[in-house]
Amino acid sequence: MKIQVQRLDPAIPLPRYAHPGDGGVDLHAAESARLVPGDRSLIRVGIAVAIPEGYAGLVTPRSGLAWDHGVTVLNGPGLVDAGYRGELKVTLVNLGDEPYSVERCERIAQLVVVPVATLELVVVEGLPPSSRGEGGYGSTGTH
Repeated sequence: MKIQVQRLDPAIPLPRYAHPGDGGVDLHAAESARLVPGDRSLIRVGIAVAIPEGYAGLVTPRSGLAWDHGVTVLNGPGLVDAGYRGELKVTLVNLGDEPYSVERCERIAQLVVVPVATLELVVVEGLPPSSRGEGGYGSTGTH
């Protein structure tokens, strides 16, 4: 799939897959920020994209950043709708115990593009039965 990308900051690396077969392309910080524990910041990534109709972009955390430092995408995954043409931004939060400095050009998140279905909601009096029924949180015996 081809996605049009507009470079808003030519010094920032274009998103790319780290390894063949990866699910997401790395997004890089277009600015530096310091996150103390519990703090959050909206970080620009220096690009805008044109995601085709019928698809959406999901901004997901980088596992290494989350595991090593407790820094993750606060609203993960963030949703990039097909019609959005503004600069992509990532809301990072520091859930770790130490301050973390985001450096310009650092890989801070990933963008995964997925197909989405257009829903047509149909109001009914009751839902058809299923084997799960209304079993929700904890219904399998674990939390």
